[in-house]
Amino acid sequence: MEPVYLFDLASRHANWASVRQSVLTSNVANANTANYQRMDIEPFSEVLDETSLSLASTTPGHLNVNGTEVGAADAGSVDNWEVKETGGPVKLESELIEADSVNRGFSLDTAVTRAFHRMLLASVRSGA
Repeated sequence: MEPVYLFDLASRHANWASVRQSVLTSNVANANTANYQRMDIEPFSEVLDETSLSLASTTPGHLNVNGTEVGAADAGSVDNWEVKETGGPVKLESELIEADSVNRGFSLDTAVTRAFHRMLLASVRSGA
């Protein structure tokens, strides 16, 4: 189990969004298929809620939280998404709205990664 890093989190969210986009496009492609049930995956926020994060003390000078020792962060695995039937018919309007939401998630991942990449470059260039 590894600590959660920002770039890793953005990468995992992008991976989740890619899987979700694939599921949504499959729903749209099968909208007129007889007896086809809508498919979806677990929301990313619920996957993150199941992970347990704690502060990590990597240097003896770090403060303890509430007087207890703090171990390394336990992020768990957030990249095991299961595709499940939701039990309803496909509604094209809903699928397109969800696809737009996934697209906004990709944009957010890209913006966050770009901003932190710029900060890292600025800190390296300044010699800090």
